[in-house]
Amino acid sequence: MLSALDRPNMIKTLNKFEFDLLIIGGGITGAGIALDAVTRGLSVALVEMQDFAAGTSSRSTKLVHGGLRYLKQFEVKMVSEVGKEREIVYENAVHVTEPEWMLLPFHKGGTFGPISTSIGLRVYDFLAGVKRNERRQMLTTKEAKTKEPLLKTNGLRGAGYYVEYRTDDARLTIEVIKKAAEKGAICINYMKVESFIYHQSKVVGVETVDQLTGQLATIHAKNIVNATGPWVDEVRKKDSIENGKQLRMTKGVHIVVDQSNFPLKQAVYFDTPDGRMMFAIPRHGKAYVGTTDTFYKEDPKNPVATREDVAYLLSAITFMFPSIQLTLQQVESTWAGVRPLIFEAGKDPSEISRKDEIWESASGLLTIAGGKLTGYRKMAEMVVDRLTKKSNTFTYKPSITKSLPLSGGDMGGSKHFKSFVEKKAIEGEHYGLSYDESKKLAGFYGTNVDQLFAYASILKDNRYELPLPIAARVAYAIQYEMACTPVDFFVRRTGDLYFNIQEVHAYKEQVCQMMKVQLGYSDYKLHEYQMDLDKQLKASISFRGENV
Repeated sequence: MLSALDRPNMIKTLNKFEFDLLIIGGGITGAGIALDAVTRGLSVALVEMQDFAAGTSSRSTKLVHGGLRYLKQFEVKMVSEVGKEREIVYENAVHVTEPEWMLLPFHKGGTFGPISTSIGLRVYDFLAGVKRNERRQMLTTKEAKTKEPLLKTNGLRGAGYYVEYRTDDARLTIEVIKKAAEKGAICINYMKVESFIYHQSKVVGVETVDQLTGQLATIHAKNIVNATGPWVDEVRKKDSIENGKQLRMTKGVHIVVDQSNFPLKQAVYFDTPDGRMMFAIPRHGKAYVGTTDTFYKEDPKNPVATREDVAYLLSAITFMFPSIQLTLQQVESTWAGVRPLIFEAGKDPSEISRKDEIWESASGLLTIAGGKLTGYRKMAEMVVDRLTKKSNTFTYKPSITKSLPLSGGDMGGSKHFKSFVEKKAIEGEHYGLSYDESKKLAGFYGTNVDQLFAYASILKDNRYELPLPIAARVAYAIQYEMACTPVDFFVRRTGDLYFNIQEVHAYKEQVCQMMKVQLGYSDYKLHEYQMDLDKQLKASISFRGENV
């Protein structure tokens, strides 16, 4: 169990053993490595200096996609590998991933034309091993406009129609970590590695500091992997940088608009005036649009959307959807993320490869750099393969994650998901929830919804002045997902700060009070966490220059 209440005892455990593997970094890459390793028989510890998924892994375009645009850069191997991974990720976590038909319109003078789109999507289907009912279709101008009436008509020559997979990146990361914890990995957030420990010039452990309490912990491990994303070079500097390679950060920004202001019917992958490509995706009554791609040299911990970023996205929307004239005030929230790409001299941000590489220092520290959300499972398999080949003590099992459901995904795959959700929607009414509330919870938490129902039953008469589903979600996030602060809950356990910001404003005080009682915050800590939540709310609309 990944319980915030048990976190102090877990930290004590770190001091007592030598692990086969220590992973530094609790984003999707580190989470995937933890799961792959622990299911092969390795003893595993994972530490993350912020919350799980707080970096890049909660700030992406939230697509498990095959990288169609990489065909233009002739990265055929990448398209083939990550394309095939989409289906695996989907079937293993159907409650956090779903197919999304994507419209790729082509206009006269645009990036794609009818022939290049048709050939590109056909090659994409082949390389990615796309199943028959999800293979590309080519649409006429009229058919394209029927799919999305808001499309620019001038110069429209038709469209390609193909499937991507939409996800919640932070939820996906959390479900991977929860599964690793279920299998025996010790995973702890807010634990920062301060320095390495060496024996005969080989790295054998780390000194860490609990960012919530200041408590020190020493962790010893036979192998250590640096999977810290944007902080890869910072961690390497604590050891050594010998290969001359380094990261180059680029920033990506997304905006969220209510569909009453942008009534998008259909997900669209479209040209921008400067020749880039961008996504506009409907999601639960909202539409989100992104991403920008600019070099970034500031602190990767708290990137924000600037007025210039948002203006760029709004102009791109108007360019492709001319009837939509959005204002800054109509943008409900934003998020910004930093992509840790491997530096390539002379290339623009959108041209730098998203490939991954493994680097090993003389001390034995392994670093995994680059990569994409979609390919996390394959990257993890590659890292653990390398580690197990080095071992002359044990014979480890091959990777089993290809067919291993993530936490909450044990309903037998996509073919059983709808019937599962329907059954649980009815069942939830016995616990004080409505049919619609139960259905939403079942679709979001998958087979873990039974724990939510149990909390709903317990909290019926003491819900901290919260709607029962929210109270149950807070209790579950604390006990099963190591949510330690209100920001953890509203940003990475629910995504509400991005896609349901009105609910955050409506219930933030009650959630803070419930977490104070459940986790034993002091008044000082409660105030600190409330201020942090308000800071996050302000950051999401900082481009307006207003207070929340």
